[in-house]
Amino acid sequence: MVSRILVIIPTYNERESLPRQVDAVRAVCPDADILVADDASPDGTGAWAQERSEADPQVHVLHRSGKQGLGAAYLAGFSWGLERGYDVLVEMDADGSHRAQDLPRVLAAPGDWDLAIGSRWVSGGAVENWPAHRRLLSTGANTYVRLALGIPVKDATAGFRAYKADALRALAFDQVESQGYCFQVDMAWRVLQAGGTVVEVPITFVERELGASKMSGAIIREALIKVTVWGMKERATQVRRAFVKS
Repeated sequence: MVSRILVIIPTYNERESLPRQVDAVRAVCPDADILVADDASPDGTGAWAQERSEADPQVHVLHRSGKQGLGAAYLAGFSWGLERGYDVLVEMDADGSHRAQDLPRVLAAPGDWDLAIGSRWVSGGAVENWPAHRRLLSTGANTYVRLALGIPVKDATAGFRAYKADALRALAFDQVESQGYCFQVDMAWRVLQAGGTVVEVPITFVERELGASKMSGAIIREALIKVTVWGMKERATQVRRAFVKS
């Protein structure tokens, strides 16, 4: 049976870059549908997406009331897709940093997986046009996540990924409160805790050419604090289990 695929693209002020990304995804995966989850962008992103959806039945728009964050946009997109019976739900950025040409590789990830991550930090993965401090931030954050949570994922912060619908149905969306880097870590960890299988596929991440990055100090601080708290709770749980067994 052919899988129904939904590519979710969250947007806030991506009017310049979104048309290029939508065209690219439609070109490489013509059978996939696209959902633009727009947080009431003041630059007209949502209006453009609405016009495109009226001309292309495989493009849809989820108009949200305001800027509520990346995690909330994806969770709303997941709910929208699950309600409509999609089998695979994909996360992609609007700015082109997630190359459409890598999408078929992510979807064709080997093995029986629940979450396939387009990874920058496995063998064959790469980043382009990143300054040294961005590279250091990403590799350092992922190393910290692996040590704190004990998960075997080299790029847990990656935002280019595909979920099987059944894996998402097993998660409690109302318990996910994190955003940005932290949202991606949170979701990968939840899939693993639920007994799911996570695989990583090498992709090339390209720094955006248009628009402004949404990365901020607040997002980085949130990730550091939450991962530290989660790690402490996980280690405490492991200690309790060890005492019970002994």
